Amino acid sequence: MLVKDIMGCNVRSVKADTSLLEVVSLMCLYRISGLPVVDDEGKLVGIIAEKDVLARMFPSLEDLMAVEGGLASVDMDEMMGRYKEVVRLKVSDLMTKGAISTTPDTHILRAASVMARHKFRRIPVTDGGYLVGVVSMGDVHKAIFKVNIAEAVAAVHVV
Repeated sequence: MLVKDIMGCNVRSVKADTSLLEVVSLMCLYRISGLPVVDDEGKLVGIIAEKDVLARMFPSLEDLMAVEGGLASVDMDEMMGRYKEVVRLKVSDLMTKGAISTTPDTHILRAASVMARHKFRRIPVTDGGYLVGVVSMGDVHKAIFKVNIAEAVAAVHVV
């Protein structure tokens, strides 16, 4: 079974010059953990994820070294307040450039192995560099489940 057989084709994406406020609003409103970043032609140029946004608020090594007591002494509420500054940035300031993707003609287990190796839950699907869909671990699991359960049910009814 190939990625094109199970991928979602209605994919939300953003451009590198999109404001993070717009992106985090989409993420929170639609419960999206990450969005592909495309150029004006629709070619995949990166990914912006919740972890990219939230990591910007984490204390840096310099912050930890400057505070006596290290991490235990860092004011986490103050760090949370950095969010207002972070959302003023653009996607290009935080996105992961050169995102890993798969193609529509990739076997679903190969796509799943790439996701597992890189600890992704979903991966963009590109054709000639253009974003054409997205496939998730859940999509792969459901497809395998359906194929195997259908075979098991058919075998039971034959007996």
